[in-house]
Amino acid sequence: MILHAGLIAAHMGGGWRGALIEGPSGAGKSDLALRCLDQGFRLVADDRVQIWACEGVLYGRAPDALSGRIEVRGLDVLRQPAIAWCRISLCVRCGTPERMPEPGFVDYVGLKTPLVTLALLESSAPARLSRALRHLGGGQ
Repeated sequence: MILHAGLIAAHMGGGWRGALIEGPSGAGKSDLALRCLDQGFRLVADDRVQIWACEGVLYGRAPDALSGRIEVRGLDVLRQPAIAWCRISLCVRCGTPERMPEPGFVDYVGLKTPLVTLALLESSAPARLSRALRHLGGGQ
């Protein structure tokens, strides 16, 4: 299955843990990914993410044509070092977050993944994403 989304990853717990970033075109998915890359995350995929399940775990990668590339709006599509694939441990949706939300989940290919809502363009979004990945997705 291919999703219109981005995928970035942080190394934790002995492996790469990915955050799948979803939202409509122009919402700030690539912008958030760029800011997270400056804080130690690695690119997996930008704009399109191929997902699959294996032995009860959700994984993602870039389609071959987009591998190692990220759109920098107003500049161009640029080459960016990327990892080939990673486990998807968290889904981030574009929106206005609730102050104290109930735990949310999204189902992809029959697997439940923790879900958070973030205002992608807020300056604190990379820090919030990092903490959510450690809190909700890092122990998987």
